Amino acid sequence: MLLTVSEFLGRFHPVLVHLPIGILLIAAVFYVLSLREKYKTLQQATTVALLLGMLSAVGSCISGYLLSISGDYEADMVSTHKWMGFAVATVAIVSYFLHTRKNNAVKWTIGLMTLLIFITGHSGGSLTHGSDYLTKSITTPAAKAERKPISNVQEAVVYKDVVQPILEEKCYSCHNAAKQKGKLRLDGPEWISKGGKQGEVVITGKADESELIKRLLLPKQHEDHMPPKEKPQMNEKEIALLHWWINSGLSFDKKVKDLAQTEKIKPLLLSLQSAVSNEVKAKPQIPEAPVEKADAAAIKKLADRGVVVLPVAQNSNYLMANFVTLQNLKEEDIKLLLSVKKQLVWVKFANQPVNDAMLAAIAECKAITRLDISYTKITDKGFMHLQQLPNLQTLNLVGTAVTTNGLMQLNNHKELQAVYIYQSAVDKKAYASLKKSLLKVTIDTGGYSVPTLAGDTTVFTKPKQ
Repeated sequence: MLLTVSEFLGRFHPVLVHLPIGILLIAAVFYVLSLREKYKTLQQATTVALLLGMLSAVGSCISGYLLSISGDYEADMVSTHKWMGFAVATVAIVSYFLHTRKNNAVKWTIGLMTLLIFITGHSGGSLTHGSDYLTKSITTPAAKAERKPISNVQEAVVYKDVVQPILEEKCYSCHNAAKQKGKLRLDGPEWISKGGKQGEVVITGKADESELIKRLLLPKQHEDHMPPKEKPQMNEKEIALLHWWINSGLSFDKKVKDLAQTEKIKPLLLSLQSAVSNEVKAKPQIPEAPVEKADAAAIKKLADRGVVVLPVAQNSNYLMANFVTLQNLKEEDIKLLLSVKKQLVWVKFANQPVNDAMLAAIAECKAITRLDISYTKITDKGFMHLQQLPNLQTLNLVGTAVTTNGLMQLNNHKELQAVYIYQSAVDKKAYASLKKSLLKVTIDTGGYSVPTLAGDTTVFTKPKQ
């Protein structure tokens, strides 16, 4: 999207606006000090500071005016901030000329200028961060408030109880009554339906064609990705819920039970009943307690067999072991890990013929926090060994013969955070019950679908030889 010259220059306002604030306040301090005999030499510095502050205030007013006509902010608040800014610049100019002429009235204009700077700064902060930005830290707990679970999600109103909390947390900071980036508000049904500068952002029944969903799915580094990369991002669950809401008719008053629910959306809705937060509170997957360095000879034996052993982090003695390059895996190869079991926290066996019996050796490596046994020969019988890993947090079971019964054996595991079961033998019909039983565990069922956008490359042409 190309910017007009005025829009381009207006975007320099956040950069320029801090100059007059700092310089003019310094000028005020210099003036007060210069009233004392021993600081009289600061009078000349006061004049210079007032001059620089006056010029930067004028530049800030010009860029601020150009930004204001973009229409991205609430008109009344912009008007207040704009006129306060003009007042600061005007009084700064008057103060400069009075000071150069040694007129005693300058003390009153500098005092007024200082007051106006604080008022203007407050109104500018309200435009950017909301009218309560000064008191928010006092009235709101320092820690981010967690969303309250819904007692009965099927009886909940889709928009008010499911959709609005997502938009409030991730979208309102840029699209609210005071600030409307792209002339878009998302803080009410009428505004959502109206759309923004580029037109409608949601199309009833067509989530994949809705600009809101398209922008959420853009790469994070893309300039049109929303929310901006420096803001809190939506997770897959939140995007899926918005996608379902739009496809289900964009209702603002219907209850969840009144809308059709796919097998994929049911467990996501059910999780709203039990989850106290939409984000998994990740625990560190590297133990905080220090550990001695692993035996170099033991690491060499593993390396000679084709096992990649590396530190999990710089200046850490904790290790990861990857069996991806090992040929002809045997149980003896896995037992080699016992010599580094104190340091071993991450293990990857993907696509290796690991069976249930081989996990007995792994069960002795109590420090393991991340285990990848995807596309192995593991079955439900192997879970008797997995239960003996007290620190296990992430478990990859993709492409295994593990069923619902096996996975349910982990329902009392205290540290488990995430399990990946895509293409496993877990019955899709059991996803909802699994979510209910493993309340604190993110169960990733895979099968994601990302819509193709107009700008995506969809045809591959073989380069000419």
